[in-house]
Amino acid sequence: MIEAMACGTPVIACRRGSVPEVIDDGVTGFIVDDLDGAVRAIERVPMLNRAECRRVVEDRFSAARMARDYLSVYRQILARPGSGIRDQESGISK
Repeated sequence: MIEAMACGTPVIACRRGSVPEVIDDGVTGFIVDDLDGAVRAIERVPMLNRAECRRVVEDRFSAARMARDYLSVYRQILARPGSGIRDQESGISK
């Protein structure tokens, strides 16, 4: 889904698994519940902005964004009292 949206291609997918977390319904594609909903969504695809679809994916799923988010989580873990994890930069046990 992410690769398609990164190319500016809206996605139509059933509401299962990670679909609701990945697709911004009405912006990067449509989330549907059945085949009839998918058919109706196809008719609405032309109203989506392909450039906006790509921009949303760049904001939410770029490698740089994901790396920043991972680092943020790691720093939160290291900041917990008694974590016992050694701070690689300072060499101080936390």
